[in-house]
Amino acid sequence: MARYIFITGGVVSSLGKGIASAALGALLQARGYRVRLRKLDPYLNVDPGTMSPTQHGEVFVTDDGAETDLDLGHYERFTGRPATRMDNITTGRIYTNIIAKERRGDYLGATVQVIPHVTDAIKSFVLNGNDDVDFVLVEIGGTVGDIEALPFFEAIRQLGNELPRGNVVYIHLTLMPYIPAAGELKTKPTQHSVKELRSIGIQPDILLVRADRPVPAEERRKMSLFCNVRETAVIQALDVATIYDVPIAYHKEGLDTEVLAAFGIDPAPAPKLERWLQVVDGIANPEGEVTIAIVGKYTGLKDAYKSLIEALQHGGIANRVRVNLDWIESEVFEKEDPTPYLERVNAILVPGGFGERGSEGKILAAKFAREHKVPYFGICFGMQMAVIESARSLAGIEDAASSEFGPTKEPVVGIMTEWLKGNELQQRAEKGDLGGTMRLGAYEARLKDGSRIAQIYGSTEISERHRHRYEVNRSYRDRLEAAGLSFAGMSPDGLLPETVELVDHPWFIGVQYHPELKSRPFEPHPLFASFVEAALVRSRLV
Repeated sequence: MARYIFITGGVVSSLGKGIASAALGALLQARGYRVRLRKLDPYLNVDPGTMSPTQHGEVFVTDDGAETDLDLGHYERFTGRPATRMDNITTGRIYTNIIAKERRGDYLGATVQVIPHVTDAIKSFVLNGNDDVDFVLVEIGGTVGDIEALPFFEAIRQLGNELPRGNVVYIHLTLMPYIPAAGELKTKPTQHSVKELRSIGIQPDILLVRADRPVPAEERRKMSLFCNVRETAVIQALDVATIYDVPIAYHKEGLDTEVLAAFGIDPAPAPKLERWLQVVDGIANPEGEVTIAIVGKYTGLKDAYKSLIEALQHGGIANRVRVNLDWIESEVFEKEDPTPYLERVNAILVPGGFGERGSEGKILAAKFAREHKVPYFGICFGMQMAVIESARSLAGIEDAASSEFGPTKEPVVGIMTEWLKGNELQQRAEKGDLGGTMRLGAYEARLKDGSRIAQIYGSTEISERHRHRYEVNRSYRDRLEAAGLSFAGMSPDGLLPETVELVDHPWFIGVQYHPELKSRPFEPHPLFASFVEAALVRSRLV
């Protein structure tokens, strides 16, 4: 039977519950256990698909087409286990399902209430589908005390009583701030946070305390005393140089040992951490460095590109180099010459995005890369902008544009109205709902034999995750290929362009999908490894 670990947060948000959950999952996995990680999000949106990246960060897409919280990306990168739509749920999704059942009459006339109907739905989600794992780690989003999170806390409190004794452990992540004027680390915020948690019936078994400096033994004893937690279960979580050092740091502090002890598992198999040590060594001791420009529209919030940042670092690990990122707001190029910004970088990447704002700047970035032979990687929207640039500059289609920006005489990029998912035809209306209506999840593609991208993959058949509503118009294919832009990858039915590349260029590739979502520190995605290698080659030429 699976054992359950519930991870909650207190004091402030953004303490890193997702990283902590992923790191603990990795440590248990390193000891030979099978793990699954899930995220409970208290917000009322059905999913983060319609939320602005500046509010929520990136949307992580699973193979089965779910738009989920970015923490699921951490779970996948740390454990290698692919997430599914059953690993992330929101208040909005729970209430949508409950109201639909109420409208059908499934509750047989009962008054539908938060307790038991909402909490039962949460518990069902947590418990479902765990027969093949030893530990289920469940992260509760938000901070203890948030009103919208109360049903989730109540649900995990109930599970503590309903599951067999010894099958549930509660971990509470808090902040221990340093007050410069007093010259002290303060335990009071943690005490109050635990008091809030205990007031709703949950006694934490382990405290994971974030701090920017070592926590003295006396402060640990104080937190143990006032929070009713064993002294050995007060674990300091100090800042580290890279997130991939977190599992090693937590193991040194005894987190995984304390978790297993709380379950009565003693002795436990020793963890095998060699691959984590290799990754950290590769990051800490690079043999060179490259600078890559990220030309986007959400550059003020790096969480909007979380998986992209990690995938580039994985590419650096594969080439034993440090990857420095130069963040450039694409709108700048619509007012200023891109040359001073881009002539100093070794490669240019234009990531995914939506909307017209900043699009001309991204087109100019693609033009600079093409004309100056700088390695270019266009992902999703970045591929579309590169195609528009080639249409204008190489194929002579001066009015080339995307119908996403409004009516156009030359819709080189247009909205998709139907496509195949397996054997099922998917159809969308131009003015339909925005949420959950894109081409989402894993789709296969066929790569042209002998193309650069096929050589990088080492295969002509691939499967990658998608998240887009617009697509390059294949009716322009012949004109663009005659101008030197090869459609190197297509959907299996030959209807949807998946990849493009410039034939006469050191490295210029656009992909309609999001390869960053499948990159891992132990298995860098081949496109990112090749892109960083191309940047390294250019760094040696200039």
